[in-house]
Amino acid sequence: MVRRLVVFAAALVLAAAGSACSSEIADGRADGAAIFSQVCSRCHGPVGVPDPSNVARLGVKPLNSPHVRQQLTDADIRHQILNGSRNKQMPAFAGALNDDQVSAIVAHVRSLAPH
Repeated sequence: MVRRLVVFAAALVLAAAGSACSSEIADGRADGAAIFSQVCSRCHGPVGVPDPSNVARLGVKPLNSPHVRQQLTDADIRHQILNGSRNKQMPAFAGALNDDQVSAIVAHVRSLAPH
């Protein structure tokens, strides 16, 4: 029960961040680093390495892991951003980000240094 409440609370915080109008996120700019810092780093960490508690609670993967980088295509990353995660821990950002912003995030994720 407590775990479900924690997950629900985290999802609400993320959904609130993701529900903002695209003009509010990074001031509407297609700046992948700025968008990632403002919205994604809360769970994925500033350089794509999530806090271990987010890994345990939410199943967040390290975006700079060679295995994850090889496994995910740009289309997979775009789909995840727009539709959220299959486990529903990551909210969907469709409507909150414009196409250029999503492309900028994909490029930024790809630019994260592997560890």
